[in-house]
Amino acid sequence: MSDTRILVPSELFAPAESSCFEGTYEAGILKAAPDLYEFAGPLVWQATVTNTGGALLVTGTVEGVAKTSCARCLNTFEFPVTGEIEGYFLLSEEEEAPEDMDDDEFSYLPKNNVIELDPLIKAALLLEMPLVPLCDDDCKGICPDCGADLNEGPCSCGETDDGEKDGAKNPFSVLKNFPFEN
Repeated sequence: MSDTRILVPSELFAPAESSCFEGTYEAGILKAAPDLYEFAGPLVWQATVTNTGGALLVTGTVEGVAKTSCARCLNTFEFPVTGEIEGYFLLSEEEEAPEDMDDDEFSYLPKNNVIELDPLIKAALLLEMPLVPLCDDDCKGICPDCGADLNEGPCSCGETDDGEKDGAKNPFSVLKNFPFEN
């Protein structure tokens, strides 16, 4: 795994100072709910660390290409990912967090003055993963009977005019000629 640690230089302990950092991140496989996302190559990250007076604000981006399976047709597809890195580190435990921040929205700068970007990068990536990954918004999925990919055309089990499929009648076919009123 590539190094995602930032050793805070001494000049960043002065208010209003900032420094930029960049690197690569080997994500491998990331699990988001039931889905697995694979990153073939390293992700590229950049971060700016700014002293806001009593705290260090870390902002930046992480970019790469993720690969996963479509939730409808199960085919593998790739898509670009750009996540926003954010972190807030109080310089000492005597410092108070802003009133509008919850306890899980900030950390304390460790005594060794090293900021670990790994959890910030993972959080940025997880926020960008789709709730339901689809290869295309118009993906037709697979046939529930024969498993054929319906994006490639109609399946071999085919549906007859009366709503039957392989001799099994569709339970909703009785509604086909029902006179629905508005």
